[in-house]
Amino acid sequence: MTNANTSVDVVDIFRRRTRSPLRPRSSDLIHAIFTGFRQNAMSSDALILGEVDQWGRDLFIIAQQKPKPENLRTKEDLAKLNHGMLTAEDHSNIIRFIKKAVSRKEEGAPVSIITLIDTYGADISMESAQKFQAFFIAELIKVFLTVPIPTVSVVIGEGGSGGALAIQMTDRRAQFDDALYATAPPESLAAIIFRDASKVREALMISKPTAAELLEFKVIDKVLPAPAKVTDVAGYAKVLGSYLEKTVRTLARSKVESLIRVRRKRAVAFGVTEKDLDGSPARGRWASWFSLTPLRRKSVPSPDIKTFKASDLDLQPDDNWGDWQDPASRPVEFVKCGELSLKAGEQEGCGAVIPLDKFMDNHYVCPECGRSSIMGAQGWIKCLSDEDSFQELNRDLTANDILHPALLTTEYVSFLAKQSKRSPFREALVTGEATIFGYKVALAVCEFYFSGGTMGVAFGEKFYRLVEYAIGKKLPLVSLCCSGGARLHEGTPALMQMVKTVNAVTRLKREGLPFISILGDPSTGGAIASYAALGDVTLAEPNALVIFTGPRVMESRGFKVNEEDVRAASLSQASQKIYNEMDFYYDIRGINEAAPRSELKQRVVKYIEYYQSVQAKSNRYWLKEK
Repeated sequence: MTNANTSVDVVDIFRRRTRSPLRPRSSDLIHAIFTGFRQNAMSSDALILGEVDQWGRDLFIIAQQKPKPENLRTKEDLAKLNHGMLTAEDHSNIIRFIKKAVSRKEEGAPVSIITLIDTYGADISMESAQKFQAFFIAELIKVFLTVPIPTVSVVIGEGGSGGALAIQMTDRRAQFDDALYATAPPESLAAIIFRDASKVREALMISKPTAAELLEFKVIDKVLPAPAKVTDVAGYAKVLGSYLEKTVRTLARSKVESLIRVRRKRAVAFGVTEKDLDGSPARGRWASWFSLTPLRRKSVPSPDIKTFKASDLDLQPDDNWGDWQDPASRPVEFVKCGELSLKAGEQEGCGAVIPLDKFMDNHYVCPECGRSSIMGAQGWIKCLSDEDSFQELNRDLTANDILHPALLTTEYVSFLAKQSKRSPFREALVTGEATIFGYKVALAVCEFYFSGGTMGVAFGEKFYRLVEYAIGKKLPLVSLCCSGGARLHEGTPALMQMVKTVNAVTRLKREGLPFISILGDPSTGGAIASYAALGDVTLAEPNALVIFTGPRVMESRGFKVNEEDVRAASLSQASQKIYNEMDFYYDIRGINEAAPRSELKQRVVKYIEYYQSVQAKSNRYWLKEK
C-alpha cells in the first residue's frame, strides 16, 4: 500500500485498514517471523511477552494484541470494554520482563528488545486507575529511555495515546504506512474537543496520525510499505521481518552508552522546529533562557468564577447588630459556595456567602465547609511560595515560536488567542525561581485557565528549560500539576512532551537534585502519566482528581466511573499498601501525602529541609537566603 497516506482518505485508512478486524495481529506476525518463539506466562489477552534466539541475539518480544474476530463471539466477550488495552498489571509485567532482559545481558548474553504496537490506548477502567495506571506509563517511558539494551519498535496497526507511547520510545521506530498513531483514539479526541465521539473525521484531521506526518515530526524514523490486501499476513510479515533483522543487526554494533545519549538528545528535541533544536550556550541562547522577570503583581480571579454584587444577594444582619454594615454601601464582590462556577450546572456547597478577596486569599477554598475550586497559576504561586519572591522564566515562549508550521492552523492560532484572554499568562505552564520559607527553588506551576493546563510543545520546552536552570543553579525542583492532559490541537508532538518531561526529570535525578511533585485538582492525562508521576516525593490536595483518562471520556466509552476512588485522598490511602507489593509497583510510590492547600507549603519545606540537611556537609545545595 505504498503512498496510501497521500492517495487514500485518512478516514478510509482508519476504518478499512487500521481498524480492520481481519488485519494481522501481533501473534500472527510473531509466529510468521520468529521460529522457536517461547511465550512467557506473564502474557495476557492484550499482551504477548516472549523470547526467541534469532539473528545472533536473544530477542525479548513485547507486543500488544488486539482481539481477533474469534475472540468476540460471546456476549461476555462483546461486553468487555478493554479488549486490546494494557492494564496496570500488564504494564507491571512488562517492567518485570525488561528487568529479566537486563539480567540476561548482565550475564553476558547479546540481548535486544523488540516491541510491536497495536492498541486503542491504555486500559481506562477504574481497576487500572486505582492501581496507578498513569504512574506505570510514566515509569515505562523512563525505563525505555534508560534501559541499557538496544530497542526497536514498530506500529503495526493502531498506536493509541499513552498506551502506545509506554513501549514505543525506542532506539529505532517504524510504522506501517496504513497504521495510525495519535495523541488519543479518534473517538476519545472527538468526545473531548467536540463532545461528540462520532466525529472521527474531524478528530483524525487534527491528530495528523499518518506515518508520513509522524516521520516529519520525528516521532518515527522509518515508514514500512503495507501489502495491497489488509489480510495478507505473509506480506506484512515479510516487510516487518526484513526491517527487524536489519535493524537489530545494525543496533547490535552500537555502544549502549551512545544509544542512550541519542535517546536523551531526541527527547529534548521533541516538539521544536529544526532552527530551535540546538540549545547550547555557543548559540547565545542560554542567557535568554535564564533571564528572570518579576511576576505580574495584580491578582485576578478565575475567569470561570461566578461572582455577585451586594445588591444581588439577600444579606441580612446576624444577632450582632452593632457590627452590621450594609454590604450595599461597599463595592465588594462575593462568591457563594455551591454556585462558584459559571460553566457547571448544579453544584454541591454549603451556600456560604464569601467576599471574593477572602475566597482568593483562602486559596479558592470555602472557609465554612472546606470545599475547593480549581485554582489558576497565580493562586498556586501565592499558595506555595513566599510573597513577591517568584521571578518568571521564559515568560513569552509560546507555541507560535517553536511548533511545527503544519500544526499552526488558523483555527489553532485563534484558539490560542482566546486562551490568552482568559489568563494573565501566555501558556499553560508558568516557570521560574521562588523561595519557600526562604529556601530557593525552581518552580513549575500549571495554568489551568489557559487551555485547561494542557501539555503542548511550549509546555514541554519550558519544563525542560526549567530543569536546566535548576541544574545550573543547584536548586530543588517543585512542580504543581493542574492539567487536563495533552494539547490535542497539536497532534502527536504534544504527546511526545510526555517523553521530553520524563527525560528532563531523569536528568535532574542524575544530578542528584530533588524533585517534589504536587498534584492539584485535576491532575490528568499526559501530565500525570509523565513528569508529575516521577516525584521523589509526591504530595496532593485531597480532592485532586488523579487519573489518566478523564471521567467524561471514560463514561463516553462505556466505562463505569467512581470519582471518589481516584481522588488523591483515596489514592493516598492506597499508596500505603505499595510497600507490601514492591514486586508489582517497582519504583512507583503513588502519593506520599495528601494535605489541604493551606498546608502544602509547610509539607514542601519539610522535605526541602530534609534534603538540605543531607547535603549540609558539602554546603553546595539549597542555601537559605539571609
